[in-house]
Amino acid sequence: MHIGKSYKFSDFLIWTRRKIYILLILGTLPVVLYQVLGVKWLVVPWTVVSLLGTATAFIVGFKNTQTYNRTWHGHEIWSNIDSSSRAWGIMCRDYLQDTTKIQTLFHRHFAWLTALRYLLREERVWEVADNRPNTEYQRYYSIPERQTPLEDELSKYLSAEERIYISGIRNKASQLLALQNKTVKEIYDGQALIPLQFQEMQRTLNTLYSLQGQCEAIKETPYPRQYSIIHTLFVRIFCVLLPFGMLQEFDKLNNIVTGVMKGHMIWLVIPFSLLTSWMYTSLEQVGESTENPFEGSPNDVPISQICRNIEIDLREMLGDKELPPPIKAQNDILI
Repeated sequence: MHIGKSYKFSDFLIWTRRKIYILLILGTLPVVLYQVLGVKWLVVPWTVVSLLGTATAFIVGFKNTQTYNRTWHGHEIWSNIDSSSRAWGIMCRDYLQDTTKIQTLFHRHFAWLTALRYLLREERVWEVADNRPNTEYQRYYSIPERQTPLEDELSKYLSAEERIYISGIRNKASQLLALQNKTVKEIYDGQALIPLQFQEMQRTLNTLYSLQGQCEAIKETPYPRQYSIIHTLFVRIFCVLLPFGMLQEFDKLNNIVTGVMKGHMIWLVIPFSLLTSWMYTSLEQVGESTENPFEGSPNDVPISQICRNIEIDLREMLGDKELPPPIKAQNDILI
């Protein structure tokens, strides 16, 4: 998540430069054919291009709205994980008397957060974090889940027996919550909890299960492919036809201008078609980079930072003095 005032315009140009190169070629070729080679029949009526541009604008706006909603929903889920984690910590600390059990439940919760964020950072074929423009931008920040293996992180919180138990399990986060539930049930059976306290802890674990499921639903469900392909086709068709639609319009301007530009107004098709097409392709690229809020892009939900803050808060509840350092922004980017 970018927390600065704005992206630099130069960074944005570098991020979109490959499409700018293509658009420059698409804008130059029709002008050369029309003006230099005299192929005058290549023009496309401006009405056709404007109608297509209007339809494309609706499609682009629809996609960007939906992808933003996916990211915002991800923020809401992790805000709820944050508040539920604090509630879990308070209940474990105040309901239980056994210090060892409290430590176990706290540390296992840290392990659950770790397993969940590693699960959400796994790659999917429809994600774009590793596309070339996005990969180049990763020089400005690092993704913690790609720096350290999951097993090394879990070893900070789990016993050797627990690590062996979940080592061969695909969804480690779910099994860690199951272990939490098992431990709470054992504590209740030992009459260290009254029924209302037990029910409250069970309810909180169910909430955490639900929130994990919501995260997985976003992770495993891409933006609908039928909308994605029609959006891409509309933008590309518009960018190809736009300079052809501008040819006659700029050629007409030769009748009303004087001076050095008279007879050469047609060449302005190149910069103006480039600028207009770039606006559409840039909106497309922004929407694409916002589709998957957990993949590790600069526009994602900062789940690594949220998990670290939760761990710090819960350790302070326990009275720990040696706290892990907060995750700070790298070039205004929180991950």
